[in-house]
Formats: sequence, C-alpha cells, structure tokens
Amino acid sequence: MAEPLLLLEGVTKSFGDGVVTHVLHGIDLAVGRGEFAALIGPSGSGKSTLLHILGLLDRPTAGRVLLEGRDTGPLDDDARTALRGRALGFVFQFHHLLPEFTALENVLLPMLARAGRERPGMRARARALLDAIGLSERASFRATDLSGGQQQRVAIARALANEPLLVLADEPTGNLDTETGANAFEMLRRFNRELGTAFLVVTHDMRIADRCDRVVELVDGRIRAERRGGVG
Repeated sequence: MAEPLLLLEGVTKSFGDGVVTHVLHGIDLAVGRGEFAALIGPSGSGKSTLLHILGLLDRPTAGRVLLEGRDTGPLDDDARTALRGRALGFVFQFHHLLPEFTALENVLLPMLARAGRERPGMRARARALLDAIGLSERASFRATDLSGGQQQRVAIARALANEPLLVLADEPTGNLDTETGANAFEMLRRFNRELGTAFLVVTHDMRIADRCDRVVELVDGRIRAERRGGVG
C-alpha cells in the first residue's frame, strides 16, 4: 500500500487541568493521495477537534500526526504554519471571506501569506481559479456584493490557491440551500478529479457523505465504522 498522505496514529485529545475532558480516544486514520473522504458523526462526537488536529491547527495530547511521512509533532509553530500553508487548504461552513476585499483579492490572500509579497503569476492564478468556478466576471466584486453561493465558491477557490495536497472542508454546504450546496459539492468533486487534490469533508448530510469515496464515522471520540461511499 502506498504511503498515506496524512496519517494519525493513536491520537488522543484532552482539555482541562483539574477536571479533564477526554474528547478523542486513540484515533487511527489515514487519508490517501487523491482520496475524497467524508467524516460524519453526531454533534459532540469530536469532529471539529479532530479536524483541527488534522489541519495542524492544534496538537494532540498523545499520538502522532504524519504528513507525507513526516512526524509533525517535533515541529515548532513556525514550521507547522509553513507546512500547513504549503500542503493544506481549508473550506468552512461560513466562508470567512474578508468583506472589504474583492473576490480576486480573497483568492490571492493565501498566496501572499505564503510568499510574503506579491510575485509574478499570482494574479493570473487567482483569475484562473475564479474562471474555474465560473466567477471571472465577479473578480472585482467585494465579498459583500456576492450571493451566499458565490461567496462559498470563492472560498473554495481560495482553499486551492496554493495547490494544496489536501483540502479539509468543515460543513462546506451546511449554510447553503439544497441546490446551491449540491453545486458547491460537485465543484469540490471536480477539483478532486481534475487536480488530484485530496479532500476530507465533514458533513451531517448523508446525501453528501454517500457521494464520497469513503465514509468515516466518529462517535464519542472514537472511529466507530468506515465504509465505502461512491454513489456519485
């Protein structure tokens, strides 16, 4: 079996000093290159905590997180930030676009953050991504002048700006109506097929989960089941 892109080994997470709350209990999870997987589970099951650890936004209490075979545990915060900016992208339920910035500028931001300044080709890449999501004519529109569905599409383009190996999507369709959400999901699927980008999608919508290649169910901080998806 090929080496996983992202691998969790025996990951636990607890919060508190006096009264300790145990959230994750010995998580073993692998995400392969180019995979499109769903993470499901009831509220309070630990999905958000797990996603923060997967995204190198938080550290586990115990266990290891390996990205491209590299143990991220010994890395300091600066090294983790650099690795996260290079290898990972994020899409959230609430798009978190900067309202005073245009669609083009919002897509540019991850590239500027990574490089420290604007470099040749950045704007062309941002425009190409906006064209790929069907919003090239909205490039100069401020985020507040876009519809909810358009804002989420810009958020998807922003997540792909640095050509990440893996995109973590936290309820990316949860704030959209059924049709707009289905369109946003299909956009993620298309980028997965065309670019080979891996995706892990946290969702409560089983119609979305069943269209992923694999479905991982998290209950009470433990992986209870895994199954194949692939309905569409």
